[in-house]
Amino acid sequence: MTASSAASSLSTPPAPTLTSVSLADTPTPSAPRGRLLLCLVTLYLVWGSTYLAIRWVLQGGMPPFLASGTRFLLAGTLMFAALWLKGTPVPTGRQWGASAVVGTLLLGVGNGGLVFAQQWVPSGVAALVVGSLPMWSALFGGLFGQWPGKLERWGLAVGFGGIVLLNLGGELGGSLLPTLVLLVSPASWALGSVLGRRMPMPTGLMAPAAQMLCGGALMLLFGLLRGESFDVMPEPRAWAAFAYLVTFGSLVGYSAYAYMMRHASPSLATSYAYVNPVVAVLLGAVFAGESLSPLAWVAMAAILGAVVLLTRKR
Repeated sequence: MTASSAASSLSTPPAPTLTSVSLADTPTPSAPRGRLLLCLVTLYLVWGSTYLAIRWVLQGGMPPFLASGTRFLLAGTLMFAALWLKGTPVPTGRQWGASAVVGTLLLGVGNGGLVFAQQWVPSGVAALVVGSLPMWSALFGGLFGQWPGKLERWGLAVGFGGIVLLNLGGELGGSLLPTLVLLVSPASWALGSVLGRRMPMPTGLMAPAAQMLCGGALMLLFGLLRGESFDVMPEPRAWAAFAYLVTFGSLVGYSAYAYMMRHASPSLATSYAYVNPVVAVLLGAVFAGESLSPLAWVAMAAILGAVVLLTRKR
């Protein structure tokens, strides 16, 4: 989503290799619980706030794909440079190809679609739709042989019911294209996450760095082909929101998600999608005057119940 929004496919296999840490379906059991909790809270709060930041970027005069492409190119360049200076191996040609595929699905379609839709859809509602991400992750994971457990299936069912209520309430507005793009966005993100766990990704944080470089370049090119341009100087608030998205939404948030994908179950790693709507709605109400219908609040309660079921076992 953001979004900030938003990921990596770095799950560690039972017998790690030096060429990839993204080929397994099972989480690493030895990850420190405190570090997992810190990453989870980071994803809940930081990525929940990126929806409002994206809204301010768009309202401040920045075009959607040029802004998103520049954001991830900048963040990816900073991360890549830092890792290269530390001596981290540069991705091979095969790893760059895998990063391009995953970066396109995660950022180009996943995040790019979210930013595009937020030109019409309120930030809190957009976050609620992205709440379907764990359900798509479970579906694609199951197609590759990793079906969720009984408790997780109940959580997925409850969360899906919340998304249905949201759609029935008409919160997505009457514009067909933004609605379709927004619904496809979490599906693409989930597919990219699942595929990346089975592709020859670079090691460690070099994977999200390469994905941000590839996905950012794709969005920048697409924005130019659409004829996007900075016709006016963006507002100061837009620049501040853009800087927040680069540092916290991309560098901090994406790194935390990469760690979660390596060391936690997919359902837990993507559970942020159920909490982000609460953060996004509250921030949207306080800082942007957004509001939800009574049915949307019921949908949010269902989504929150889902995350309890998804994370209780872990």
